[in-house]
Amino acid sequence: MPETVKVGIVGCGGIANGKHLPGLSKLGNVEIVALCDLVEEKAKKAATEHGAKGAKVYTDYQQMLKAGGLDVVHVLTPNDSHAPISIAALEAGCHVMCEKPMAKRAADARAMVEAAKRTGKKLTIGYQSRYRADSQYLKQLIQDGELGDIYFAKAHAIRRRAVPTWGVFLDAEKQGGGPLIDIGTHALDLTLWLMDNYQVKSVTGTVYRKLADRENAANAWGPWDPKIYTVEDSAFGFIQMQNGATIFLESSWALNTLDVDEAKCTLMGTEAGADMKKGLRINGEQNSRLYSKEIELSAGGVAFYEGASSEPHEVEAALWIDAVVNDRSPVVTPEQACVVSEVLEAIYESAKNGGQPVLFG
Repeated sequence: MPETVKVGIVGCGGIANGKHLPGLSKLGNVEIVALCDLVEEKAKKAATEHGAKGAKVYTDYQQMLKAGGLDVVHVLTPNDSHAPISIAALEAGCHVMCEKPMAKRAADARAMVEAAKRTGKKLTIGYQSRYRADSQYLKQLIQDGELGDIYFAKAHAIRRRAVPTWGVFLDAEKQGGGPLIDIGTHALDLTLWLMDNYQVKSVTGTVYRKLADRENAANAWGPWDPKIYTVEDSAFGFIQMQNGATIFLESSWALNTLDVDEAKCTLMGTEAGADMKKGLRINGEQNSRLYSKEIELSAGGVAFYEGASSEPHEVEAALWIDAVVNDRSPVVTPEQACVVSEVLEAIYESAKNGGQPVLFG
């Protein structure tokens, strides 16, 4: 691997400018040498602000890949194009970071896993919630056996009224779904990873469109347009694991509730429980008495790597590039992310079939 990792970006929208480009730009061994977007001005602007000297701009990712010279490609496009772009980049000899969710369809996610195996290139998915200080601390507690056998969990991705009204978030064809595939995916990934349990037995789901058709609805980013709102406004899943554990997944962009949490989880084990609702809290029994305690994480978080910031997107970028340079497995493996996509799809499928369980092999 060369001393400097040359990165190409496909998709120069909000997630690129808010997360990936700032994170990569802070790494001394990375050069962003190619930027691609269907809207050329977006690619030019990103190149000016974050690109290396002489960075190339493209409107066709295939031309970018054909030009060569890339070690890593970040795929930051709508969900329906994640798989074809990621597979093409892997086959072009590049390691790939793809934004969440892995793909619009589970079959596409599985094709991405196979492409990574076939090409021998690394593939990871942008689940940055794993890199938060509370997530990292809780993961260590679990690995140390503090919670015992985790047999029940809740994955939280609830917004009261925060429907994204820009881009293609409301477009079912481009995205494959609404809050479940957008933010529910973070909560589910975090929960499965903390439990270290990816063996699914069955999934039951319900999906709702109860508020999406309202005109001039109150919303954090202004009223949505019901004419283009073609996805759900909330969705819920009941997931049974092969070892008997149960996970309840809740997601919404618009729901009449004050109990809001996003990319959080609650875990219940034989020795203790944990939740992220008000900071990180642990509860259990000690010396024949019940206890609960809050974990102080404000003093800089976890030292993930030398000279690190504790900002999750910066930690994610640093550990991803480190995995590429030092030939290590990425923190988020494609096999893990594929299970997340399979469960999300099963929730949608179950809902379409009147809540019939979807059985896993």
